[in-house]
Amino acid sequence: MATPATLNPTVHLVDDDADFRDGLAWLLDSRGLPTQAWAAGDAFVQAVREQGLADTCAVVLLDIRMEPLSGLATFEQLKALGWHWPVLFLTGHGDVGMAVAAVKNGAWDFLEKPFQNNELVDKVEAARQAAIDWHTHSHERLRFQRALASLSAREREVLHEMLQGHYNKNIADHLGITQRTVEFHRANILDKLQVQSAVELAHRMGQLNAQGRGPTDPT
Repeated sequence: MATPATLNPTVHLVDDDADFRDGLAWLLDSRGLPTQAWAAGDAFVQAVREQGLADTCAVVLLDIRMEPLSGLATFEQLKALGWHWPVLFLTGHGDVGMAVAAVKNGAWDFLEKPFQNNELVDKVEAARQAAIDWHTHSHERLRFQRALASLSAREREVLHEMLQGHYNKNIADHLGITQRTVEFHRANILDKLQVQSAVELAHRMGQLNAQGRGPTDPT
């Protein structure tokens, strides 16, 4: 698994204007950013579908007006395929309204042509950092979910009691076990979930539930 230090998100440049596409690819390459250019939205969508690109940390620069598949239609198809990486729309003055709507619908940002090179690169770098952060956090969420799934039935019962803020003696009384057994399960839970305290555990569970990626009740 790649770490944040080794991640280097590819910038997928999708534009049907060959001259503009080549110039932008040269700009990004000159700044040391890995870039892959695509001449059409449907070609990129097909690659995402067939090559598993949605699982690879990346950023998309997407022209809003393209043929035969527009940038907006491309974006909708990407979302349908589970694309969760930042998408930055490139738009002309007359298309700003559409770009704003796209951002409200989940796009990362948009940039109006003509733009300053440094402004574009700054936005791309911000999007790349967001992709790295999402990648890192998503793997941590997955690790935490797998650790939760590995808990035994009794550990899940103790976990539920811990999240209610109950002390070891109360947990022992509620579950009909000894306080020493509760302490044993409690230590195992903290070790498996890689947290230091019940407070940190409650915080992590709250984050998981807020993201809609975990159960509201571990039992």
